[in-house]
Amino acid sequence: MPDLTQLALYFAAAFVLAVTPGPGIFYVAARTLAGGRAEGVTSSLGTGLGGMVHVVAGSLGVSAIVLASAELFTALKLIGAAYLVWLGLRTVRSARRDGSAGLNGGFTLPPIGLRRAFREGVLVEALNPKTAAFFLAFVPQFVDPTDGHVAVQFMVLGFVSVAFNTLADIIVAFAAGRIREGAAARPAVVRRLREASGAAMIALGIGLALARRPAN
Repeated sequence: MPDLTQLALYFAAAFVLAVTPGPGIFYVAARTLAGGRAEGVTSSLGTGLGGMVHVVAGSLGVSAIVLASAELFTALKLIGAAYLVWLGLRTVRSARRDGSAGLNGGFTLPPIGLRRAFREGVLVEALNPKTAAFFLAFVPQFVDPTDGHVAVQFMVLGFVSVAFNTLADIIVAFAAGRIREGAAARPAVVRRLREASGAAMIALGIGLALARRPAN
């Protein structure tokens, strides 16, 4: 494992990356605004599991194979992009429909449920090839080959990054939950927030579709 100085640098970098808005954060915010704090936290745990998919795949070399193949990378990229755009469009349509119908102050009724929120959270993160690229480009810099057990080191460091990401998502869920509760008497505010979250997911999906395969 890296020394204390390298670990401190890794922790700092992982923290900065965790609080940088991405598909997971916007999905968690949208899910919380639509279905409440419980769905937001559950979707956060889903994005965490989706991140661990990339960590395990990276430690086993699967992600490297995907990134080395233009066809596989493009396929995964387009599937993930399409899924994000679909979620974004659904969020925007749902916000407008519920707002115009006056449903419970503009909130979706009924919520999609914890299981579906969890599953969608997993897919949002697992279908993002940029996450795989991050782990393969960033984590290996802090792996010490001389210590052996490279795969184990990769897993441990990757888990730390995923833990930071999940914690950031949970904080977003609680923050969005407070906004949801405070804006219950102002449905137009919640509708605009949900539309903004949906639009952000659409934009991220388009950006993902245009992403280039990392250079070898």
